[in-house]
Amino acid sequence: MNLSLTLMLQLTILLPLFATAAIAVTGSKPNLREAVTITTSLVVLYCVVNLYQALQAGASIELTWWELMPGLEISFVVEPLGMLFALIASFLWIVTTIYAIGYMRGHNEDNQTRFFICFALAISAVMALAFSANLFTLFVFYEVLTLSTYPLVTHAGTDKAKQGGRVYLGILLSTSIAFFLLAIILTWIVGGSLEFKAGGVFDTNVSPTIAGAILVLFIFGIGKAAIMPFHRWLPAAMVAPTPVSALLHAVAVVKAGVFTVLKVCIFIFGLDLLPKLPTTDFLLYLAAFSVLMASVVAMQQDNLKARLAYSTVSQLGYITIGALLANSSGVIGSSMHIASHAFGKITLFFCAGAILVAAHKSKISEMRGLGYTMPITMAAFFIGSLSIIGVPPTGGTWSKWFLLMGTMETGHWVVMATLMLSSLLNIAYLLPIPYHAFFPGKGFTPPTSGIKEAPLPSLIALTITTLGCLIMFIHPQPFYELAKAILTVSGVSHGQ
Repeated sequence: MNLSLTLMLQLTILLPLFATAAIAVTGSKPNLREAVTITTSLVVLYCVVNLYQALQAGASIELTWWELMPGLEISFVVEPLGMLFALIASFLWIVTTIYAIGYMRGHNEDNQTRFFICFALAISAVMALAFSANLFTLFVFYEVLTLSTYPLVTHAGTDKAKQGGRVYLGILLSTSIAFFLLAIILTWIVGGSLEFKAGGVFDTNVSPTIAGAILVLFIFGIGKAAIMPFHRWLPAAMVAPTPVSALLHAVAVVKAGVFTVLKVCIFIFGLDLLPKLPTTDFLLYLAAFSVLMASVVAMQQDNLKARLAYSTVSQLGYITIGALLANSSGVIGSSMHIASHAFGKITLFFCAGAILVAAHKSKISEMRGLGYTMPITMAAFFIGSLSIIGVPPTGGTWSKWFLLMGTMETGHWVVMATLMLSSLLNIAYLLPIPYHAFFPGKGFTPPTSGIKEAPLPSLIALTITTLGCLIMFIHPQPFYELAKAILTVSGVSHGQ
């Protein structure tokens, strides 16, 4: 094996962890502290891109840290689904750090050093989770991610922040212990392995009832995927500063959830077994219900971050649906939606934070005419909204197209109708915000003062993610090729 590639895989996971010490030491010098964070994030991205190029060239990159007992080890492997997740997370770590510099300073936040330390810890956990070679490794870093993001959720230190943190930690840890861990133990007993394998770990004569029950435990246990009724942690976590919301919704936590759902469906159950299980349709319709209900709840929220939080619950349901459809279009659609939703939703949260810092507004009802003073921010919000809705010229178009194709191929017409109705609801709860910002209507008096956008670093970050939404429409090939490669690795061919 190429030693340099193994070293790069090590560095991808360990560099953010080592950076926490440097961030702590330089805490009294903000410029130096943030230079350490940005430099580390750039090196991590460099390593991930090199791993991506090696994977494309056919290299096999594996790494074992520790063997607890035969078949139970902390080990890592570079494969297409993990690579897709790692590319998004490593790139958006840089962008979110740039944004956070402007936001945290502009908002005069306390405990900024602790914020950047926990942020780096979370990214280290994300990288380890993305490249996990088995369920045991994934579970360990799934929990590390939960614990490392808790101080970020409670960052403000207020009673409301502490209450939000309790809900966050309570739901994520309880679902993990009660369902996820049990599902892993049962997989070990019934399947005999926790390795991610092409075609899954269960043999052909496994009881559909038992395998179906294990699937239910997995879907409910992966609380970060926010399937109803285990979704409340996500709106509760909105008490956190906006860069944390961006981390939760686009870079790390929720993406770790749906990534895990995809890994379990494709490499633990396998796409051949999944449609034969008696509980798959039940979970498919539960995910569809989650998509629809979260959209309806989002429409009723006047707080912008709360509306975006419920929107995320809905969008995560799309990815779970694609995984449970267990066909090539569903897998491609889900994989690409991880990427398109990441860029679309992080753009919307960046805009929400920019509005709070520059205009001190958090309620949608107070944002009429904001396009006069914050034209760049509101234009970015419009483009980010189009990507979440799934219409040209944004990246969300392709992922939603493949998801709809997946429902048509399997004959799940109710699920298809749900996805289409949800997109209409997306229009209803997102587009009025930029519309009323630029066209406030009669009785509105334009402000006499000039343009006042958020601090420059925040503006640069949201411009980058907005361009990302557009580029993913024009050039979706890298993510599409990785999604196709997932099917190849899983033993499924895709003719499109």
